[in-house]
Amino acid sequence: QVQLVESGGGLVQAGGSLRLSCTASGRTFSIYAMAWFRQAPGKERENVAAISRSGGFTSYADSVKGRFTISRDNVKGTLYLQMDSLTPEDTGVYYCAAGATPQTQAVRTATGRYDYWGQGTQVTVSS
Repeated sequence: QVQLVESGGGLVQAGGSLRLSCTASGRTFSIYAMAWFRQAPGKERENVAAISRSGGFTSYADSVKGRFTISRDNVKGTLYLQMDSLTPEDTGVYYCAAGATPQTQAVRTATGRYDYWGQGTQVTVSS
């Protein structure tokens, strides 16, 4: 089992940047594929970015490509999401998620593929 704690959310103006962090404790971090999801008010939770166990493979939602960067530090047990050129449409609660997999190169975007979730951190982008 792994426990996930997100941090780094806040209020930022459009065009600004934020860096989210997700610190994991419990089992060995490197056995988990990881991802960031977000949920806006009245909308379903959606995948924003995902990363493989090794960090060598990533995927992004079309809406954030070129603006967001997902990365991980398996030594520190931490997942990151660098968010640049933020827009009001990026507003929502951001969650990190972990899913154990034997596949080191697997990148997963479906919510059902993740077993563990953080409590979420609010990101608000003002226009």
